[in-house]
Amino acid sequence: MPGVTRTTVDGTCQALCRTLVSQNGIQRDAGDISKSVLYTSLMGLLLVADRETEQLQVGSGRVGLQNVGNTCFLNAVVQCLSHTRALRDYCLVKAYRQEMCSREDPALMEEFCQVLWGLWDVNNNNNNIMSSTEVNPGKFCRIFKEAVPYFSGYSQQDAQEFLRFLLDRLHCEINRRPNVPPTSLQPEPKYAKVRIEEQALAVWKKHLERDDSKIVDLFSGQLRSSLHCSVCSHYSTCFDVFGDLSLPIPKRSAGGGVSLRECLDLFSQEEKLDEDNAPVRQHRPTTSSKCMCERCNRRTESTKRLTIQRFPQVIVMHLNRFALSRYAVCKSSVCVSFPLAGLDMGSYGPVDCGPVLYDLYAVCNHSGTVNMGHYTAFCLDDDGSGWYCYNDSTVTPVSENQLQSSQAYVLFYQRRK
Repeated sequence: MPGVTRTTVDGTCQALCRTLVSQNGIQRDAGDISKSVLYTSLMGLLLVADRETEQLQVGSGRVGLQNVGNTCFLNAVVQCLSHTRALRDYCLVKAYRQEMCSREDPALMEEFCQVLWGLWDVNNNNNNIMSSTEVNPGKFCRIFKEAVPYFSGYSQQDAQEFLRFLLDRLHCEINRRPNVPPTSLQPEPKYAKVRIEEQALAVWKKHLERDDSKIVDLFSGQLRSSLHCSVCSHYSTCFDVFGDLSLPIPKRSAGGGVSLRECLDLFSQEEKLDEDNAPVRQHRPTTSSKCMCERCNRRTESTKRLTIQRFPQVIVMHLNRFALSRYAVCKSSVCVSFPLAGLDMGSYGPVDCGPVLYDLYAVCNHSGTVNMGHYTAFCLDDDGSGWYCYNDSTVTPVSENQLQSSQAYVLFYQRRK
């Protein structure tokens, strides 16, 4: 099993105090504090400080997952999440048990942690060129399907959809604030000039009043949608939380490749909406109503643009290879090239936000066709020994050149500190 050694961690006391205040363990304006609350708070401080000063000792992580019935999609995603170091360490020490406020039994989280324990067991420190060690995720898979019946049965599922459902379900089980009623934002006077940053922060804080977990800490960001009316030139802005970015792939002639930068440019490119709100480009879904300008008070021709207002610690990018044509779902086989290190997302954020750098650490791949496909994962090793391919129960080393292919489907990037 993973072990621990002692290190020094700064800020533990301050972090606990902030938590106690936010959860009303200690009232800021209280004249006195009962002895029981004070004792509990101080004991909690010691326990949390002791836990946070522990540094995990783990195995190599080069352990496969058994396919328990067409579950390659699950195995590939779990391996990518397993190499999300902050999430892995959080799960291995089971820190959610001290944080969660949900009344739900964290059954799925417990089984997810058990799978990670098996993958990172120090006794599985396999240094062979090819590893055949495997963990059985059968119970985890069964509990997930019970929680999300959409995935019942043994048919092949989409890895990106599974990732979304899994993270959402884990978040619900370990939510720190599920029972806290949200405070309503005070409406601003019509056309009041409020700074975009202030609006975004207020919306983000309101979101955290109900949804606050380690999943949010790591994977959640904030999108800004700007709508520009062509009649009165009025700008309206709204903000939405995202867990991943689903990127369109530009069309190319046979054999032609594109870059991740081109996919991001197409995603954030200004889009013209006609009176029926039908996108000129077909890579974005249509909405059910026409575009209403709040100043003109009628439906007008407008343009829309998406930017990233708040960057997450881990940014997940889904290359949208599957598209609905006139008669069927088709898969794009265009090769998308992407940087392994130093991906600068700053140009897709607020004006003058400066460089925002990310490094790739995992890739979920899809090979085959729409109806008959297979998922694998490429993950960067913790000890710096390079990249490995996780193909269900088999783990083999791969070169960086092998990462770039037409099979790349979901990219996992870690933000630099």
